[in-house]
Amino acid sequence: MKPKNILLLLITLSILVTLFYSLRNGGTNEAYKKEIEKERKDKDDYMRNNSESPFADSVEAFTGLNYFEVDEAFRISANLVPIEEKKTITLATSDGLEKRYLPYAYAEFSLQGEECRLLILEIMDMGPFRGTLFLAFADATSAKESYGAGRYLDIKKVPGSTSLILDFNKAYNPYCAYNENFSCPFPPAENLLKVAITAGEKVYK
Repeated sequence: MKPKNILLLLITLSILVTLFYSLRNGGTNEAYKKEIEKERKDKDDYMRNNSESPFADSVEAFTGLNYFEVDEAFRISANLVPIEEKKTITLATSDGLEKRYLPYAYAEFSLQGEECRLLILEIMDMGPFRGTLFLAFADATSAKESYGAGRYLDIKKVPGSTSLILDFNKAYNPYCAYNENFSCPFPPAENLLKVAITAGEKVYK
């Protein structure tokens, strides 16, 4: 066999092997998986060592956060539907109070055969987080595998964009999931999903 043909054969075999392992791992890119795993390790370090951590008064009891396996199927491209007439909405919080937010846009996508629509909110409170975006949502795993009062997802604001990536592998619990002294808003009614988001952070045990 000619050297050129041997080289082509080796390249083809390399591609096939890569594809095989990619499919065997649920299609999750290894570099992406390592990125998410590093973020999770860094968060555990923060929870264990930072004075602002909800575990700061009981760090010796902290055993690490729990997560679903990284699954790139839950890294979703969604259409961004702007809200023309924005009126502040009020969400109940875990400590019986209320917080006001400004509706920013709807994220629309299809998952597990279901058409989903989530309301993205803009923080109105004065301070370093004013103007930032986030999602508060609950799904079919809530109060079972994940925290019963819902989870959050941070959203990057890109003015003029008509789409965005919702990476549910980065979904996280509010601090009240670990410490009742924190006040956390509950998801709005339209953000209660029927599908199971088996990605991101699980309930803390």
